[in-house]
Amino acid sequence: MTLADTAHPRPRLILASASPRRFDLLSGAGLTPDAVEPTHIDEHEIPGELPGPLALRLAQEKAMAHPGAEDAYVLAADTVVGVGRRILPKTEDEAEARHCLALLSGRNHRVFTGIAARAPDGRFAARVVETRVKFKRLSEPEIAAYLASGEWQGKAGGYAIQGRAGCFVINLIGSFTGVVGLPLYETANMLTGLGYPVTARMGEAETS
Repeated sequence: MTLADTAHPRPRLILASASPRRFDLLSGAGLTPDAVEPTHIDEHEIPGELPGPLALRLAQEKAMAHPGAEDAYVLAADTVVGVGRRILPKTEDEAEARHCLALLSGRNHRVFTGIAARAPDGRFAARVVETRVKFKRLSEPEIAAYLASGEWQGKAGGYAIQGRAGCFVINLIGSFTGVVGLPLYETANMLTGLGYPVTARMGEAETS
């Protein structure tokens, strides 16, 4: 999909992530990516690595793994949920998701989203955004119902805050969109700093 005005060409924005949530967040902010081109890297943590540094490293590696283009900015991100020094997985089965929900029940945890961007001229920027989240104490019926919903599949920490799990949140300090998968305030500032026309894009009229 391309939104460029041929009379006034602008650089393209490539989202190096397959996450529909990140695409939707950008689109909702008027920054619809011109292309979605996921990069694939080894996402396993290094022994002893903490949640925040892991999120930042993975975002950087994803951005650098993309070949780039002369007319394009590349944006990548990765989200990691941590309880203390412990890194929770991106859950792939119900047993794993149940374990994560039981661990998060009634507790504070932190969500780290790393963002990284490359400009067409090779300039690079990256940062990690931390958000603190507290869950209510979850009953067994609540956990069972959430597992039945399937929303946990592939999600960091076994939940999606923009869905049913939003009912579990007692308190949130930081970036809601960061927990969803892409902190918009920090992302817009990063792209602006690299020269991407964020404000102009936000002002573009939508076309059907």
